[in-house]
Amino acid sequence: MPDIEPTWLTPAAHQKLSDELEELTTTGRIEISERIAEARSHGDIRENADYDAAKNEQGLMEARIRKIQHILQTSEVRQAAKGDTVAVGSVVNIRRADGGEMKVFVAPPENKVDSYVLASPSSPLGSALLGAKVGDEVAYEAPGGTFTVTVISIRPFDG
Repeated sequence: MPDIEPTWLTPAAHQKLSDELEELTTTGRIEISERIAEARSHGDIRENADYDAAKNEQGLMEARIRKIQHILQTSEVRQAAKGDTVAVGSVVNIRRADGGEMKVFVAPPENKVDSYVLASPSSPLGSALLGAKVGDEVAYEAPGGTFTVTVISIRPFDG
C-alpha cells in the first residue's frame, strides 16, 4: 500500500474539523433521519421529491463525514516551524508586479483562514513559494498567465 502523505493541520483547523465531525455524526444524522421519516410518511417514496432530496442530502453528509474522518486520521497536527524559508504553515507577505501586496497562508485547504489568501502547497502559487526566502522573486504559471511575486516577509502561522 502506498504511503499516504499526511495533511498538515493547525491545531485550530484540527479542532474545527473535529467539531464539524461531532455535529454531523450526532445532530446532523438525527435531523436527516427525521426528514427522511417525515418524507416517507407522505406516501409512495418512488415519486416523492422530499424523500429523494432528503436521501441525497444524507448521502452528501455521509460523504463529508468520511472525508473529515480520513483527514483527521491522516493529519499531522502541529504549529508552523520558524525559519527563513517558506514552508507549509508559513504566512508570506508578497508583492505583486502591479505593486499590490497580499498575505498568503501556504497550507492545505482544510486550514482556511479568512484573513489570508490560502495557497495550497500543490497550487501554482503555493508550490512556487515553497523554499523561497525574503527578497526572492518567484514566478508561477496560472490559468491567467505567468505571474511574478516578490517575498517581503515570512513568519509561521500563529492562529
